[in-house]
Amino acid sequence: MLVIGIAGGTGCGKTTVVNQIINELPNEEVGVISQDSYYNDLSHLSLEDRRKTNFDHPSSIDFALLEQHLIALKNGESIEQPVYSFLECNRTAKTVLTHPTKVIIVEGILIMTNSAIRKMFDIKIFVHADTDERLIRRLKRDVNERGWNLDETLEKYQAVIKPMHEQFIEPTKEYADIIIPNNKYNTVAVEIVKSIINEKIMQS
Repeated sequence: MLVIGIAGGTGCGKTTVVNQIINELPNEEVGVISQDSYYNDLSHLSLEDRRKTNFDHPSSIDFALLEQHLIALKNGESIEQPVYSFLECNRTAKTVLTHPTKVIIVEGILIMTNSAIRKMFDIKIFVHADTDERLIRRLKRDVNERGWNLDETLEKYQAVIKPMHEQFIEPTKEYADIIIPNNKYNTVAVEIVKSIINEKIMQS
């Protein structure tokens, strides 16, 4: 099994890059695990308190469960991947049965901050995007899809998201094997990753 980690700041376009990589690959041979599924269970908190949680800090992630699930997949076992609700700021009662595949892509802003998880990646990719571009994407997503208002999002960006990015996420760029600029010129980097994956699939 080839395990690929794809990290980068909030709104950098990780999902776009993931889709570019897997678009032409056989569905049954590539699986995707999102860090967002592994936010800590906050059922003991009210929605108001959950919304105050710093979700851009590594401590917000249940890395132990993510590690356990990756080990199980590597051992050929299926897992029950949690399902997260951004509107509720919490895991739901649902899970998604995820089977082992020849290639597993793990994506999320904080996945390379944890050394145990980082060591499990055969390829580490960091998606880079301009700070202003990331802010615009984050604003649109939080307001349109996640029920935040504009002032809340801007305040959160200044107080939490930007400092956390500078402290925890940007430094993980040094661990990356490949840095992909998320713009129209990223084609070559994506094609290289696709070639590596295809080679692995053909060898398996």
